[in-house]
Amino acid sequence: MRIWLSFILLIFSTTLFAQSKPEGNSKPFILGQIDEIFSKELGENRILNIYLPDGYQKDEKNIYPVIYLLDGSADEDFIHVAGLIQFNNFSWINRVPKSIIVGIANIDRKRDFTYPTRIEKDLKRYPSSGKSDQFITFIEKELQPYINQKFRTNDSKMIIGQSLGGLLATEILFKKPSLFNQYIIISPSLWWDNGSLLNATSEIFQENFLQKTAVYIGVGKEGLAPSDIPHVMEVDANLLAEKIKGTKSKNVQVYFDYLPQEDHATITHQAVFNALRLLYPLKPTEN
Repeated sequence: MRIWLSFILLIFSTTLFAQSKPEGNSKPFILGQIDEIFSKELGENRILNIYLPDGYQKDEKNIYPVIYLLDGSADEDFIHVAGLIQFNNFSWINRVPKSIIVGIANIDRKRDFTYPTRIEKDLKRYPSSGKSDQFITFIEKELQPYINQKFRTNDSKMIIGQSLGGLLATEILFKKPSLFNQYIIISPSLWWDNGSLLNATSEIFQENFLQKTAVYIGVGKEGLAPSDIPHVMEVDANLLAEKIKGTKSKNVQVYFDYLPQEDHATITHQAVFNALRLLYPLKPTEN
């Protein structure tokens, strides 16, 4: 019986190897490039997954918007978000301008995406949390200058963040709004520190805030947040949208999008698709 079983396993493994062996004319399918930079602010190397739009290498005159994607590892949101951007700038759609996508791969998102909390149970649950100020400085002082120096970029900068990434994007919007002029905030974890960010003040609420800024806030049917202090994520997201809509500035535009068929795990792809439609409305065709 053992001899027969060994024979079966040998045949199976040989067949599997033969099937997986690449043909002579096979070559890798390359979606983008991987850059690694050392951050003095964070004291570590960071991986960047970078997608360059079609034609970037051929046309050396064009300059491009940059989309910064939190949770940008290859096994997180980089591949499917890059696909959405590429799909939306097909010539027969031409909704979204050809853009450079910078996926910031994670090391410790709980550390990087959260500000200090006063909630003891959250501190115990997430002991490395509370270093978002360092990560924001990394984006401002190291990442953006690196991208602007290495690639042909224009002044359009978007950030996409979901869950704790949405919390960080909201914190940047309130504390450093000029870092980006487009914000896609999806299912933000505003329950953090018992919702203290919802009480924050910001220059974006002032009449003299002059930067044209568009904010998309999307949330699914998500219910209670993972916190001991009750927070309904749909309610928090709606409160955030209403807070921003109350700005005195005429330069801030807000879109709130409720996606009841999606939940916290499924919302990102559809929300980014919806956000691109709202941020880049198609111009009516002339008859």
